[in-house]
Amino acid sequence: MNLLTIEHMTKSYTERLLFDDTSFSINEGEKIGLIGINGTGKSTLLKIVAGLEEPDEGKVVKGRNLTVRFLPQNPEFYKGDTILTSIVRENEGQDHVWDLESQAKTMLTKLGFTDFDILVETLSGGQRKRVALVSVLLSTADLLVLDEPTNHLDSSMAEWLEEYLRSFNGALLMVTHDRYFLDSVTNRIVELDKGKLFSYQTNKVNGGGADRESTQGCYEEYLKLKAERLDLLEASERKRQSILRVELQWMQRGARARSTKQKAHIERYETLRDQKGLETDQAVELDSIESRLGRTTVELEGISKAYGDKVLMKDFTYILLKNDRIGIIGPNGGGKSTLMKIIAGWVEPDEGTITVGQTVKMGYFSQENEELDGRLKVIDYIRGAAEYVKTKDGSVSASQMLERFLFPSSVQYTTIEKLSGGEKRRLYLLRILMEAPNVLLLDEPTNDLDIQTLTILEDYLESFPGIVITVSHDRYFLDRVVRRIFAFEGNGMVTQYEGGFTDYQAAYSEKHPEGILEQSDKKEKKTAAQEKTNPGKKQRERKLKFSFHEQREWDTIEDEITSLEDSIEELENEILKAASDYSKLAKLMEEKEEKETCLNDKMERWLELNELAEQIKNQ
Repeated sequence: MNLLTIEHMTKSYTERLLFDDTSFSINEGEKIGLIGINGTGKSTLLKIVAGLEEPDEGKVVKGRNLTVRFLPQNPEFYKGDTILTSIVRENEGQDHVWDLESQAKTMLTKLGFTDFDILVETLSGGQRKRVALVSVLLSTADLLVLDEPTNHLDSSMAEWLEEYLRSFNGALLMVTHDRYFLDSVTNRIVELDKGKLFSYQTNKVNGGGADRESTQGCYEEYLKLKAERLDLLEASERKRQSILRVELQWMQRGARARSTKQKAHIERYETLRDQKGLETDQAVELDSIESRLGRTTVELEGISKAYGDKVLMKDFTYILLKNDRIGIIGPNGGGKSTLMKIIAGWVEPDEGTITVGQTVKMGYFSQENEELDGRLKVIDYIRGAAEYVKTKDGSVSASQMLERFLFPSSVQYTTIEKLSGGEKRRLYLLRILMEAPNVLLLDEPTNDLDIQTLTILEDYLESFPGIVITVSHDRYFLDRVVRRIFAFEGNGMVTQYEGGFTDYQAAYSEKHPEGILEQSDKKEKKTAAQEKTNPGKKQRERKLKFSFHEQREWDTIEDEITSLEDSIEELENEILKAASDYSKLAKLMEEKEEKETCLNDKMERWLELNELAEQIKNQ
């Protein structure tokens, strides 16, 4: 059954054409994930579906008695409302109002609230979003429209929301960057691209619920179906170009008579000529921009931090290694961002010392963003960091970097206030990278960044020649980027796990069958009880050790260094013998230079592995 249809929709915002004569529909039981580059109109489409905006052209047809509830990016509340009264206010008049408060308290507890009488205006932006999410989920609407519902949710909250939405009997339209969430919840993905909407129906059964089956994740299948669509478009374009060349040759010979047949030939040529060619996707290009990092990086020793009676971390010690990729996880308010700010020098620890190497240059992509001056032009904001940066391709101007970040020249001289929330985050990220850091601190980088930008950022971080530390609840992002997890486990414990998020989950579940970390108010109570019955006894931390690949590298690297030194010595002897053969001499000199570069890299890597081996030995 069709719930809603949008026909021949056209919509512009300032100078941008968001929708170009495109159509869209939602059927009963569908769980739709809407994706696309930030600033292209995803939130606008959600508002049109929710009835908060109208298209410039086209029409929206809704099913009879259709009820829709909308979760915006930045929800608003009545001043003076508590958490609970705001939810009751938004859901008055519904069939289940008699037990609404009880259900609301249960959901709020799942999302980290314990005091339901706090005034909403005193909450942080993330907390307000969670209150609004509970209000929407408690509605009896036929269609839920959710704009970034997983933002500000920790991993256990996201998993709970997955289960809830999978069993939800109504229809769902949502924007999210969480690819594991898309895989788990949706049965259809719609992509907004260049003003058009492209639908990718997966083999999941509509309606969700426990009986839904799928041979592969929805996001994975979307990637496959999109690739097939682009292959067909490319084949069609190649065919058009081939026919056009033949027609062009005929036109250049000149038509000797204007017969009806020849006129038709000319018209066919002109139709082919005027057809819009295949537009390739513009991708965010992140060339390596960095500063040299010396041997001393950042050393944390005996770090402790508490606010009142709440202990965030206790006696935490770690020496950052070159090329470290660390993910920091834990419940909201547990101390993750505080640790990042301690590393960055923004917050002083209560106890312990921090040593920062002279060559360290930090770039801190904070969760809150810096305060962006909306009156400032986009180009001037980036030039404030650097006019030019050095990359592997040479010097690149601020304007060129903006182009690579999907800010064309038409946007560069507009003011920041005209950008969407996601575009501001992308701009802020570029500003950080333009400062050429060698230690990159990313606090919730996946919030408000579109999937395409995230994918390119992940590729960039894989080759970034420095240290990356990230706080994130995005499980897919953590699996792609990090090789070590620091988990805040309550009572000041920060425990180290090797691998990405999936590796952490497996290791934690093996140690704690009662559930993963961030579901664990009861975990904290259990730990407190253990300390009470065993005073002074500390929980043993997971020992530092080589990963499989690091161990294999450590076992062979000295032999590789010796082999390179022998090769360089042999080349030097050959160079002496070929002193008069300039052609051969040039070739030998080039080969020697390559070997020496490789040797230097191996020596640098040996130092890193040796430091790690010393830490393992001394723990």
